[in-house]
Amino acid sequence: MPDFAWILKMALRDFRKNISRLLLFVSSIVVGIAALVAISSFGDNLTADIDNQAKELLGADLVLENNKPIDEQAIDTIATQLAQEVNFASMVAFPATGDSRLTQVRALEGDFPFYGKLETIPESGESDFRSGGQKALVEKVLMAQFDAQVGDKIKVGELEFEIAGELQGVPGQTGITATVAPAVYIPYSYLEATGLVQYGSRVEYNRYFQFEAGTDVEALIEPFEDNWEIDRIDADTVEDRKRSTGRSFGNLSNFLSLVAFIALLLGCVGVASAVNVFVKEKLASVAVLRCLGVSSRDVLLIYLFEIVVMGLVGAILGSILGTALQFILPFVFADFLPVEVSFSVSWLSVGFGIITGLFVSILFALLPLLKVRKVSPMATLRPEAAGTTLLKDPMRWLVVLGILLFIWGFSYYLLGQVLWSFGFTGFVVFAFALLWGVGQLIMWSVRKFLPITLRYTVRQALANLYRPNNQTISLIATIGLGTAMISTLFFLQNQLLEEAKFADKEDQPNLLMFDIQTPQLDAVRDKVIGRGLRILQEVPIVTMQLNEINGIDKRENEELPDEEDYSRWMYNREYRVTYRDTLTETETLVEGELVPLGARGDSIFVSLSESFGRGNNLKIGDEIEFNVQGRPIKTYVGSYRDVKFNQVSTNFIVLFPEGVLEQAPKFHVIITRTKNDRESAAIQSEVVREFPNISIVNLGAIVETLEDILNKISFVIQFMALFSIATGILVLISSLIISKYQRMRESILLRTLGADSGTVTKINTLEYFFLGSLASLSGIILSFLATWMLSAFVFEMNFRPAWGAALGLYASITLLTIVLGWLNGRKIINQPPMEILRGNG
Repeated sequence: MPDFAWILKMALRDFRKNISRLLLFVSSIVVGIAALVAISSFGDNLTADIDNQAKELLGADLVLENNKPIDEQAIDTIATQLAQEVNFASMVAFPATGDSRLTQVRALEGDFPFYGKLETIPESGESDFRSGGQKALVEKVLMAQFDAQVGDKIKVGELEFEIAGELQGVPGQTGITATVAPAVYIPYSYLEATGLVQYGSRVEYNRYFQFEAGTDVEALIEPFEDNWEIDRIDADTVEDRKRSTGRSFGNLSNFLSLVAFIALLLGCVGVASAVNVFVKEKLASVAVLRCLGVSSRDVLLIYLFEIVVMGLVGAILGSILGTALQFILPFVFADFLPVEVSFSVSWLSVGFGIITGLFVSILFALLPLLKVRKVSPMATLRPEAAGTTLLKDPMRWLVVLGILLFIWGFSYYLLGQVLWSFGFTGFVVFAFALLWGVGQLIMWSVRKFLPITLRYTVRQALANLYRPNNQTISLIATIGLGTAMISTLFFLQNQLLEEAKFADKEDQPNLLMFDIQTPQLDAVRDKVIGRGLRILQEVPIVTMQLNEINGIDKRENEELPDEEDYSRWMYNREYRVTYRDTLTETETLVEGELVPLGARGDSIFVSLSESFGRGNNLKIGDEIEFNVQGRPIKTYVGSYRDVKFNQVSTNFIVLFPEGVLEQAPKFHVIITRTKNDRESAAIQSEVVREFPNISIVNLGAIVETLEDILNKISFVIQFMALFSIATGILVLISSLIISKYQRMRESILLRTLGADSGTVTKINTLEYFFLGSLASLSGIILSFLATWMLSAFVFEMNFRPAWGAALGLYASITLLTIVLGWLNGRKIINQPPMEILRGNG
C-alpha cells in the first residue's frame, strides 16, 4: 500500500516550490470552463423564464390558425375573451415622402394580447390605437428606416392611417423577426376598405381565446382536433408554444455549448503541453527518487496530487467567471430572445463546471504525466534513459482512448444524436490532427533544410522552433484552431453576402411584383415597359392544396404506421404552381420527362422539384390528386427537376403542363430590372399608388436586410468564438512563461558568448514572429478548407477566398504573439547575465 501521508507531504513540498508555474497550467482551462458554465447557467435561466412567461409568448390560452376565415367554434362560448386577426404581406406607403415597403399587415379586433402587451412609444399608443378611428401601430424598424414620427400618416391599401404609436415589442416576437418582416397594426374593421385581401394574397386568419384560470386547455380542445385537422386548422396552446420555443432555444444553447466545449478542448491541449514541459523538467528529480527506493507508482501519485489541486483551482475559478459572465449573455442575445431573461446563480451549472474542469485536467494531464512511470534510477547517470514514447506505453494509449470517448460522450450529451456526435468528434480529431501534422512538418522542415547561409539571428530563431521544451505544436494547435473558428465564420459570412448581392449583378432581376390580378396585368405591364424597363419574366400562379397521394387522403394517412405514411406537412400546405412545357435557366431535368397534355391520353403529368419529390418518398408514376378551388384534378408524377431555389427566378415545387390551369383563378408575377434605387423607388411608388394590393419586393432592400441579420448572427457566434481565441492567448502566455527558464539559460549563454541585448532581442522577436505566423497561417488554411466545404456541399455556392480578411487576421495574431513574447522576455534581456545566475532575475 502506498504511504499517502508521505506522498501528500512530498506533493505539498514540491507544490509550494512550483505554485506560480502550476497555476499557469490551470489558466488554460479557466476560459473554457467559464464559457461552459455561462452558457449552461444562461440556458437554465432561459428555460425557467420560457416556462414562467409561456402565456406571454403566445399572448392567449389558445390560437387557431388557417389560411381561410375560421368560422365560429363550439368553444367560443367557453372562452372569457375572444379576439381575431388577419395578417398578410403587403406594401405600405408614407404619403409625406412617397416611400414604400413590403411589410406584415396585421388587422386586429379585440384585446389581444390577453397576456403581456403591445409595447409602444408613447405608452398611450396602444390605448389610442384601440380607442377607434383610422389609427395604426408601426414597428420601430420601419419608423427608423423612413424617419417617420408618431402622428404621421401611413397608407395601407386604399386608406391612410394616423400613426398612434411606435411599436417596441410584441409578445413572442424577437428583434430578428421585426427586422425581416416589420409589422403594421390596423383595426380589423377597416380591413375590407383597404382592398388588400384579394385572390392570391397569402392571408393567415387567427382566432385568439382566453379561458378561466386553471382550465386544462389541452383536454378542452382534444374532442375538436380531428375536425380541425381535416379543415387544416392549426391549434397552438401555451404548452405547444412552450415546447417549440424551448426546443428551439435548447438547440441554440447546445450549439453554443459546443463552441464553448471547443474552447475547453483547446485549454486541455494547453494543459497537456504545460504538464509535458513540467514533467521533462522533473525527470532528473524523479530519477533521484527512484534511486532512493521510491516506486514509480508513488512518484506518479505525488505529481498527480498536484495536478488534482491545480485542476480543482482552475475549475472553481472558471465556474466563478462563468457565473459572472452569464449576466452579459442576455444583452448579447437580445435580438434572438422572445422572453426577458432573469439573472440567478445556477448551482447545478456551477457543480457541472467544477466536475468537468477537474476531470479534463486530470485526463489530459495524464497523457504526459504517465511518462514518470518509465523513469529508471539509471536516468541519474544517463538522462536519455528517462525518455519513453507513446507507442511503447499501452497506458497512455488508454488515456488517448479515454479522451476520445470523453469528446464523443460530451458531444452526445449536448446533441443527443449518435451520428452528429461522431461527426463532431471526427471534426475535432481531424482539426487537431491536421494542425499537429502542420506543426510536425514545419519542425521537420526547419531541422532538415535550415540554410546555413542565413543571418545568425534568423537561423537561431528558426532553430528555436524545434529546441527542447518548445511549444510549437501546442501553440499551432490552440491558436490555429481558435483562428480557424473566427476566420471560417467571417469568410462564410462574406460568401453568403456576396452570393446574396444578386441585385448588383448585370442582367439579374432586382424587382419582383406579385399578387397582380388578371384585370390589372395589362396596365402593370404597360407601366413597366413605359419606363423603358424589360419584363424578364411574367408568370401566372395558381394556388391549390393536396387531396390524395396514391389514393390515400389526409385522414387515412394519419392511421398509417410511421414508416409508411406521408408527411402531414404535404397535406396541410398550400401549393403555388405554374404551367409551362419548357424549363427555365434555373431548372435541369434529372429524371423522367416533361409530358405535354394529350401526349399520353387524358392523363396529366406534373414535374416535381427533386428535393421535394425524393425528400417525401414520391416516385415517378405516383398519383397525386390536387384541389384547385374545390375542383379535384388527378395528376401523375412525370419527372424530377433540379431547381436552383437560391437564384432569382420564379421557381416552383410543382410544374403543370400547359392546357390544364389556364381557366383557374390565378394571379401573376412580373420580374424586371431597374438601373438604380431611384428608378426602383419611382416605379414602385407609381404601381403601389394605383394598385395598392400589388406587393413589390426590392431585392436590393432584401440584401440590406440579409446583411443586417447576418451581422447580428455573426456577432453572437463571434462572441462565442472569442472564447477560443482567448484560450489560445492564455495558452500562449502560459507557454511563454513556462519556457522562460529555458530562455534564461539560452540568453545567458548568448550573452556570455558576447551577444549584446539587441541581438538577443532580434532572435526572440523573430522566434515569436515565426510562431505567430505559423499558428495564424495554419488556422487560416484550415478555415479556407472549412469554408470551401461548407460553400460546396451545404450552401451550393462558389468559393471565393477572402484574401484581404485573411491577411488582416494573419497580421493581427502575429503581432499579438510578438508583443506578448516581448513583454515576457524583456526582463531577461535587459539584465546582466550574472544577476540572472545569482537568482535575482
